[in-house]
Amino acid sequence: MSGIVEDFARNWPLYCSIPVIAALIGYTTKLVAIRMMFQPLEFVGVKPFFGWQGVVPKRAARMAGIACDTMTQQLIKPTDVLNRLDPERIAKEIEEPLLAGLEEIVRVVAAEYQPGLWESLPSRVQRLVITRVQADAPRMVASLMDGVKQDVDSVFDLKDMVVTSLVKDKRLLNRIFQEAGDQEFKFIARSGIFFGGAIGVVQMVVWILFKVPLIMPLFGLFTGWFTDWLALKMIFYPKQPKRYLGLFEWQGLFLKRRAEVSESYGALIAREIITPHNVIEAVLRGPASDKVLALVQRQVDAELAQHTSLARPLVVLAVGSKRYQAMKLRISELIMARLPETMTYVEDYAEDAMDIRNLLITKMKELSPEEFEGLLRPAFQQDEWILIATGAVLGFAVGEAQVLLLEHFSA
Repeated sequence: MSGIVEDFARNWPLYCSIPVIAALIGYTTKLVAIRMMFQPLEFVGVKPFFGWQGVVPKRAARMAGIACDTMTQQLIKPTDVLNRLDPERIAKEIEEPLLAGLEEIVRVVAAEYQPGLWESLPSRVQRLVITRVQADAPRMVASLMDGVKQDVDSVFDLKDMVVTSLVKDKRLLNRIFQEAGDQEFKFIARSGIFFGGAIGVVQMVVWILFKVPLIMPLFGLFTGWFTDWLALKMIFYPKQPKRYLGLFEWQGLFLKRRAEVSESYGALIAREIITPHNVIEAVLRGPASDKVLALVQRQVDAELAQHTSLARPLVVLAVGSKRYQAMKLRISELIMARLPETMTYVEDYAEDAMDIRNLLITKMKELSPEEFEGLLRPAFQQDEWILIATGAVLGFAVGEAQVLLLEHFSA
């Protein structure tokens, strides 16, 4: 025993560095693991085995699908988005650009299908025709919006819109998990210092007693693995507050912060993903846009039937039956082509009316602990073992370096 005390007295600065280095191992492996979850966005290295791509970007489609399932199944439905919009208010908001667009559409269609007749008409008559079409435009838009709202699920694919946005923008996908779990990632990094330091004290005592070189890398491996594993567990478990050893109470950090997370998550989704612009684009240019075109065609048919009921035989005779049908389709296509630009005028109103941010926050606070956990847990579940194994390998490597230093300075 006296020899051990004498050895410690002679080399105490070196031995005291062991828990310090162990704490650094714990901290560094956490930082590396967190970075490996999100970076790099694209594969770096030699495919397929020698290199790395961030876990979240690598699994972008799956991650986006999981995030979207939570969002669309438990938080928000297509009807929640569109049913809050007032068709008449929308018609009023876009009236000015709509009227300008319809004037051009009338001129284009008339010039294409009856150029000689249209050009021969006096400008006063041309203006009368255009004014008549414009007068009914707001009612047509309101009817079109009513049609959309009556069959929201068939014309608006919310899941496709969300997944497409996230897969296309991997940085945005990263931000969803990073902002939702901001405090949790910081906790993981900080926990490495305390857990690693505690294990390092044991490591120091074992080294002083036995001086077996293999001890250091094995402890380094254990420190890197155990601290990663424990930190991940402490983020999500237990789901309800629980007292341990009668000394302290703990609840999974992510679940404990659900009110704060709900605020930041709802704000991010409303600001970046379920925006009026993205919703309008999804309706008018998404996978269900052909159904919206069909709605526009029905409205065009109804308008033409109403205003040409007496003159329709003459119109058909003048342009031909097939050209008359083609003319109606052309009108519908021109209206569809104009709508995305025209609808930008309604975005401010739509943002206030849909109020996605507050809707999401309210719904998130109503989730069960298991459902709420699903917002962040997928980021850890995918290839979680790789992250923990990386911490273990780094810890082992640093442990080997420790042996070299100890043997060199204590010699």
